[in-house]
Amino acid sequence: MATKAAVSVSVAASVTAASSSSSKFVINTPHRFLCLKRLSSFSSFSASALAIKCTSISNCSPNKSARSMEGFTTRTKASAQPLENADELIASVETFIFDCDGVIWKGDKLIDGVPETLDMLRSKGKRLVFVTNNSTKSRKQYGKKFETLGLNVNEEEIFASSFAAAAYLKSINFPKDKKVYVIGEDGILKELELAGFQYLGGPEDGGKKIELKPGFLMEHDKDVGAVVVGFDRYFNYYKVQYGTLCIRENPGCLFIATNRDAVTHLTDAQEWAGGGSMVGAICGCTQREPLVVGKPSTFMMDYLANKFGILKSQICMVGDRLDTDILFGQNGGCKTLLVLSGVTNLSMLQSPSNSIQPDFYTNKISDFLSIKTATV
Repeated sequence: MATKAAVSVSVAASVTAASSSSSKFVINTPHRFLCLKRLSSFSSFSASALAIKCTSISNCSPNKSARSMEGFTTRTKASAQPLENADELIASVETFIFDCDGVIWKGDKLIDGVPETLDMLRSKGKRLVFVTNNSTKSRKQYGKKFETLGLNVNEEEIFASSFAAAAYLKSINFPKDKKVYVIGEDGILKELELAGFQYLGGPEDGGKKIELKPGFLMEHDKDVGAVVVGFDRYFNYYKVQYGTLCIRENPGCLFIATNRDAVTHLTDAQEWAGGGSMVGAICGCTQREPLVVGKPSTFMMDYLANKFGILKSQICMVGDRLDTDILFGQNGGCKTLLVLSGVTNLSMLQSPSNSIQPDFYTNKISDFLSIKTATV
């Protein structure tokens, strides 16, 4: 489908997830998906997700919002059920996708019972995949963290939002002569380098300052075609201004967020401000919404299903966050299991204001072992 005019698609529809979940999904009315010059194709259109893919940087308007799956909300028919028969759930799926922070570990501390649980699932022939919104590390670096914690996890089983950002740029044939400005940490830089993209920014801009004197005008690279924003402990005003200039002044510049998580687990003692705080600053300056490649966007789910040849109905998503992990699984048409070992507690799950209900919930993933023992 090709046109030189702008294309605007307003959607007001409800879709039902193709899973055992009874949740019903509604796209907020109206959502607009806008691109300029040319729309090459609708990359996917299913009962659980809508996505439009622009095949090059010139396809996307610099003045319009990028698409994200975060517009999905849920209307629930039934409350989540406590997990009472682990064997039945295990037997019903081929693949388990695990979030990491709050599910496998908190900060640098492994959650009790995780090694034994993963070993048990592997012994039953289950495929295990680990998906994290944390973009501070590359897949290779996450592999080392798993190893340090005593877990035998292959790099090919790990999917971080840093990898998702690079994979997305590859999927749209982002021009190799364009550059990516990174507001984030080393994980994004390493994944962009592995994918063959030019980049600037990252941690080295953390020490840069702006001398605000009369007549000062900040220069920026006109060849930047995308700004990728992730969690950044070196976030500063220089990065905010540089990223804003690229997005607002470089024609067709993409605004990509690895995630919009409100909080993260830097230590096991408390919650810390998450990547959503950095993304929010750029949204405020640019008046643009980002394209989100991490959870709950279905980009990584579609990527995983295609890579491993998995039926989404044969996947169980296990996570500790309702608005990212569980919504990610529901948007993808998977079974969902909430663990209460991270961000979400039971009162939050059962609050009348919460509209996101997983299929099941339990305290931690090692309950797979205790529940199994109790039902033998």
